[in-house]
Amino acid sequence: MPSTVPDVPDVPDISKPLHRSLGLTDEEARLIDGTLGRPANSLELAMYSVMWSEHCSYKSSRVHLKRLPTEAPWVLVGPGENAGVVDVGDGIAAAIRIESHNHPSAIEPYQGAATGVGGILRDIFTMGARPIALMDPLRFGPLDDARSRWIAEGVVSGISGYGNAVGVPTVGGEVVFDRTYLGNPLVNVLCLGILPTERLVLGQASGVGNLAILLGSTTGRDGIGGVSVLASAGFSAADDGDKRPSVQVGDPYEEKRLIEACLELLDEGLVVGIQDLGGAGLTCATSETASRGRVGMDVDVSAVPRREPDMEPHEVMTSESQERMLAIVEPESLDRVLAISKHWEVAATVIGRVTAGGALRILDGFEGEVLAEVPAVSLHEDAPLYDRPRSAPSEPRGLAADGLAPPDDPGADLLDLLVDPAWVYSQYDHQLFLNTVVGPGDDATVLKLRHPSTGIETGRGLAMTTDGNHRWCAVDPREGTAQVVAESVMNLACVGARPLAVVNCLNFGNPEHQEVMWQLSEAVDGMAEACTAFGVPVVGGNVSLYNESAGIDIDPTPVVGLLGVVDALNRRPPGATLIEGHRLVLLGPEEVSLGGSLWASVREAPGGILAPLDTGLHVRLTDLVRDLVVSEMLDGVHDVSAGGLGVAVAEMVARSGVGAHIARVPDYRALFGEGPSRVVLCVNPELLTEVLTAAEAEGVPSTRIGLATGDRFIVKGLLEVTVDEVQRAHRDRLPEAMGSGSKNR
Repeated sequence: MPSTVPDVPDVPDISKPLHRSLGLTDEEARLIDGTLGRPANSLELAMYSVMWSEHCSYKSSRVHLKRLPTEAPWVLVGPGENAGVVDVGDGIAAAIRIESHNHPSAIEPYQGAATGVGGILRDIFTMGARPIALMDPLRFGPLDDARSRWIAEGVVSGISGYGNAVGVPTVGGEVVFDRTYLGNPLVNVLCLGILPTERLVLGQASGVGNLAILLGSTTGRDGIGGVSVLASAGFSAADDGDKRPSVQVGDPYEEKRLIEACLELLDEGLVVGIQDLGGAGLTCATSETASRGRVGMDVDVSAVPRREPDMEPHEVMTSESQERMLAIVEPESLDRVLAISKHWEVAATVIGRVTAGGALRILDGFEGEVLAEVPAVSLHEDAPLYDRPRSAPSEPRGLAADGLAPPDDPGADLLDLLVDPAWVYSQYDHQLFLNTVVGPGDDATVLKLRHPSTGIETGRGLAMTTDGNHRWCAVDPREGTAQVVAESVMNLACVGARPLAVVNCLNFGNPEHQEVMWQLSEAVDGMAEACTAFGVPVVGGNVSLYNESAGIDIDPTPVVGLLGVVDALNRRPPGATLIEGHRLVLLGPEEVSLGGSLWASVREAPGGILAPLDTGLHVRLTDLVRDLVVSEMLDGVHDVSAGGLGVAVAEMVARSGVGAHIARVPDYRALFGEGPSRVVLCVNPELLTEVLTAAEAEGVPSTRIGLATGDRFIVKGLLEVTVDEVQRAHRDRLPEAMGSGSKNR
């Protein structure tokens, strides 16, 4: 590597070595100099700092992620690309991706969440897929905290404002309020897209002499460093003003035009490779496409359209301004590419050329001064790999739930656990494209599967769910994560779907803390074990570290997104409802635990142990439930998870307006205890014997627990509340709390 690259103006110095100001360690700086064979200049250090950040390089987690199962015959693209892609039959592929925008959303909730949506959309259509659905697993501080309500309002508004405007429905997700997220919300966003299998394109450059064309918005100072910086260090509410300029600003209308332009370019076969400009901006897009193609690239930084004056090269190269794509195009296709871009009112500018040799060079004019020259692969693949020290906690999680006194009023406790997220979902348009069969609020979402080229229905469906449970994972990260995966498989079974592929968003605290790294390692092993047992590959994901505020780590929160297929979508699945006079049946083991339960958590007793997961039983159970749903033998079905049996039945009561009389619950532990592989069925009396016989044949425990009837929810010997009380508690708590969300920050 030549050592003649001149220095360029430094980024601002804040009285310490530049590499430290950029978040690089002394050892990393020495490694960079060794790679280049000379001292790196300031532009090169800036480029390495964003590409070697935790957000972009996964330098603290890659050693663990390798243990996840990623292969299956239907997997077309696994981890490492912009999105995972799986074959769903009929010449159709599905692209799926989940990402986090946690830190930007804590600083600027609206734009942080909005640009998270924009970024995940680009991850999907860069694979050649049209985005058809979004899901948003969200976690905020407690409802009694004004700032947490302010963040929640801003995040929900950002998701709805961007998703609704760009024209992609938000069809589900999660909303959790808990003290562990005080000051550090989790804003995870999942996107699903579909494409004809022949339109699949990868984010790599090839063909020496081909052109790199920047499509979309101009480049500004908003988002300089962006998530690559914010997601690689902890923060507190006191310093959010300083970090606010790093939050990107989104334009959904520009994104919509960009989607249509890119898909037309792909349809006409004009693009050799394509990559979105997400984390690390132009540095990421140019280095990754070149590295994947084992080629080099010359980039004319002066050609990049800018919306602010006097931007320095390091600002242009690290800005994460939104709504931008990098397309690799053959020179003879340039005129047609420019014509299509003009039709869609999308700016298109040649900023680079593919070269031989593997060097990424940043130039001031193609024939001008060389500002930076680095091996592209060193930015993309050669980031340090850390196997950080890890150790299990030396003390128990906290007060064990089993040490709590019995509740004085189980009915009041039950009502206090009910929160309907409908206030959030009401702000999202979930019926765009008219594909949504089951929308937000049920166990899983179901979409009609149409052929992306013709729009013709296939008679089949795609199902999705997102699941996470920090309480379980705080008690036991390995077992808790395995149970989160198990719950997601059960949720798909409740809508008649078989699981196909997992994506994950691993949200953890500071990786420099040994206990956090132990949590992450254990969670990965739990996910690997469960996915292997259930035959579901992991096709992509995201790791979000440094989720801490004021030095306090969040509870480990691995979030699972699961995609499945409904092989015959003949009717809408029954959902979590009750029918007057029908029998209630609990499938699954009786063993539950208050350890890690929602009931115990609100009583500040988060400790204990989890009820064990039997993966063999879970497979038999989910297969049975799926068959019962598909064969139309159920009139209601609901997974038992947070809040236990009591909350599961109460939610069915709230949604149907029909009461329930439950006789087979011995005590409050059985009512509020939680455990895997449990589901409540609402069965027509005429089909009850057939359902119970099917369960016995599969070796699945079954218990007749009661009757759907009347205007009261009664658990014999424990509680009696009216249906109206259940519905009001379920419906009103969240909107009443959020009504004051914007009054105080």
